[in-house]
Amino acid sequence: MVDTPAVEEPFSPASGRTNPAKKETWFGHPRQLARLFTTEMWERFGYYGMRALLTLYLTKHFLFSDQQATGLYGGYTALVYLTPLVGGFIADQYLGSKRSIKFGAILMALGYFTLAFGGSAAKPIATIDGQRYEVVRDNFVDRPTSDPNEARFIVDGGQKLLIRGNDDGSVSLLNNGQEARRLAKGTVEFGGERDPLTLTIMLIALSLVSVGNGFFKPNISTIVGALYDQGDRRRDSGFTIFYMGINLGSIGGQLLCPFLADWLGWWAGLSLAGVGMLISYALIQFDGGRLDGYGERPADAKNRDVAIYICALLAVPVFVFLFSNLMNATEAEPGSGFIGYLASLPLMGKLLFGTFIIAVPGILAWSFAKGTKQEAQMMTAAMILIVFNVFFWTLFEQAGSSLTLFADRNTDRSVFGLFSMSAPQTQNFNPISIVIFAPLMSLLWLGLAKRGLEPSIPVKFSIALVGVGAGFLFLVLGTTFAGPENNWQVGLWWLAGLYLIHSLAELCISPVGLSMITKLSIARVVGLMMGVWFLSISVAQYVAGVVAQFASVETVGGQVTNLKVSLDTYAATFTTIAWIAIGAGVVLFLLSFPLKKWMHGVK
Repeated sequence: MVDTPAVEEPFSPASGRTNPAKKETWFGHPRQLARLFTTEMWERFGYYGMRALLTLYLTKHFLFSDQQATGLYGGYTALVYLTPLVGGFIADQYLGSKRSIKFGAILMALGYFTLAFGGSAAKPIATIDGQRYEVVRDNFVDRPTSDPNEARFIVDGGQKLLIRGNDDGSVSLLNNGQEARRLAKGTVEFGGERDPLTLTIMLIALSLVSVGNGFFKPNISTIVGALYDQGDRRRDSGFTIFYMGINLGSIGGQLLCPFLADWLGWWAGLSLAGVGMLISYALIQFDGGRLDGYGERPADAKNRDVAIYICALLAVPVFVFLFSNLMNATEAEPGSGFIGYLASLPLMGKLLFGTFIIAVPGILAWSFAKGTKQEAQMMTAAMILIVFNVFFWTLFEQAGSSLTLFADRNTDRSVFGLFSMSAPQTQNFNPISIVIFAPLMSLLWLGLAKRGLEPSIPVKFSIALVGVGAGFLFLVLGTTFAGPENNWQVGLWWLAGLYLIHSLAELCISPVGLSMITKLSIARVVGLMMGVWFLSISVAQYVAGVVAQFASVETVGGQVTNLKVSLDTYAATFTTIAWIAIGAGVVLFLLSFPLKKWMHGVK
């Protein structure tokens, strides 16, 4: 997960802090930390519970193709990590952290409950040589986990012809097990008939969550930082406790929301995410005065609350437009090259890439012009690490898209033959690994530091990149043991192993990123550099959706037509991105020696 608020934040006018030393303590920390811990835990319960379901919701309920679903998922998560830049600024200058958190919580709850509306499932259709055919589904359940006996048929002349994909990409239509018709690759197009109103409601829901997250996410971390005076040694351990709240909420949401969605329907799992968000809101709204003096409106700020709330609501249709533009994007013409690819990008892609491509060299040029030689070198080191940060999160964030689809289609999710996990629940291997191994990794770094052997920040980044690649290669190794005898599915523990390796890699990069930026940046632009850091994560989320599209496979009404083809597609895609990650890690390791010099002692 990218949620690591471990950064020593400078005093903010929105913090309104008081002296915590005079207050009661909770395990040696300010008492207010317990309420903020619980608030964040329930907010992350809702966010990760919904996120675990989203890709499957798009492919199975709305019948989007893999390419459409993973692209939309990437665009949504990109906005989720971009909006906090604006939300944090608004809180600092006008609302204060507490008002921002409460408003964001309300918007996110509305988004989850709106997403739960769903409407009736989309109707599967097939188009063959320009003629449209009805597709019927036997044993169909509108749930995250399909019935193993589910089958898809094309109705042609009153006959129900079973659809079977072939290894060469063609499609066979079977009548009582005999091939009645074979459709060459590219001559049949499967899709879904969706109600336009229901589709618009779904996009409004995603937009509400994106805007609400911008108000909520950055500001609760600000209040945590405000509990401690500058130099208070409890700060780091306080953020560590807070981070545990994030992971516990993630585990609960990714366990219970998919469970309810399978038991009662999508509406139940998504509504539970909304309930978690309401609990989070209530903990701040009805705090019994425990947070008085923290996160209040800046003393010199004018009350512009109504105007801000209206502008935030007006951003929702703008986001709906961005999502619609993303869904309707067309591919670049063959042979048009990189320029053609950039021109074909949806508006969201152009905005993200354009801002990032301008910001990185622009800030560096300013650093060399206005800063000292040492400051310019430190800023260069920071920017190089920011670029490699995009590589890491692009591949790590396959969890919610291509890896979830892989878990649904090509993974035997049986746990020791006792019970079976649902595909969304497999995402829990990450936060569980973090909870178990974060303290151990912390002790490892401390032990190495005492011996003068702790790796530098660039080396930790390079280890993380190699690690994320190694995780994919581990899963690819598991695919070699899949065959027709096990329905082209890998064992669950191969996927669990990938998440374990990825989690260890995450612990090499995530806890040090924000702190590194504050230490390497020129003081006059530290806020801007924090913005570029979060922009890099937003870009990575978007690119993660693009990468996941390379693992797209053909589906009929949400069901893969040939599991061997899907397994081969995933294995090929994961192999490619694994070696890209390892190559990037090796390059960064070689760069770590000059980077360490340019960092001038920053650790």
